[in-house]
Order: sequence, then C-alpha cells, then structure tokens
Amino acid sequence: MIPLPAVSTIAQTIQLSLAPVFMLAGIGQLLNVLAGRLSRVIDRARQLEKLHPSSAGPERIRHIWELRLLDRRMTIINASLFLAVSSAIMTCIVIALLFIAELAKLHFGTYVAVSFILAMILLIAAFASFMIEVRISLVAFRIRPELLDNPELLDKLT
Repeated sequence: MIPLPAVSTIAQTIQLSLAPVFMLAGIGQLLNVLAGRLSRVIDRARQLEKLHPSSAGPERIRHIWELRLLDRRMTIINASLFLAVSSAIMTCIVIALLFIAELAKLHFGTYVAVSFILAMILLIAAFASFMIEVRISLVAFRIRPELLDNPELLDKLT
C-alpha cells in the first residue's frame, strides 16, 4: 500500500503555493483590465468604421489614421493577453509541480524554479506590452495645438 502524506506535509505545500496563488489573482486582474481595454478599442473601431464611408477630406484622413492606431492597439493588447495567460498557465504548472514533488517525494526544485522564472518573464512581458499600449493610446488623445492657441475658444471656456 502506498503511504499517504501527512497532513502537515500537505499544509506546508499549501503554504508554499500561496505566493503563486496570489500571483494568479494579480494576473486575473490584469486580464480583466486588458479585456476591458480591448472591448473599448473594438467599440471605437466599430464607430469609426460606420463614420468612415460618409466622411471626406481631412475627416476621412483622421478616421483612417485612428483606425490604423486602433488596429495597432488591438494587436498589442492581444499580445499582452497571450503573455498574461501564458504566465498564468506557467504559474499553475508551478503550483502543480510543488504538489507533485511533495506528494511523490521527487526532487523537482530546478523545474519549479525554472517554471516560476518563466512565469515571471511572461508576466513582465505582458506588463511591458500593456505599458506600450497605454502610451500608444495617449497619441489619439493629444489635443491639437491649434485648439490650444485659439483665443476665441479660450473665451468660450472661461
């Protein structure tokens, strides 16, 4: 008969896995933010796609520019989502390896460490791509200098 692990052994393994579990919670929040941003970008792209056929001149050029920007943002957000999900999967693998190693009395320390390092690298890459997307999104919200220098507009605002 296979000897069953002691309750204290299981408790210690659960304690070891708490840090990766909290990391999973953080990754879940990041995924929520990224999904929200992606849905807003998609909604804006759909709005512009409806306006685009009826636009002309500078307005049409502005729509094309913004649609290209939105397409780029969608690509970056999708990459960030992929990296964050990959990090979550690696974190789950870390937790599973911790339990397997403890229950089967295997020496997986190197594999656990490499998996955790890979999970962190993926998470760092996800945050970096998120930061890039945020910076790109600010390009669309810059106020044109001619609006800031217009005294008539300033009079209306004050």
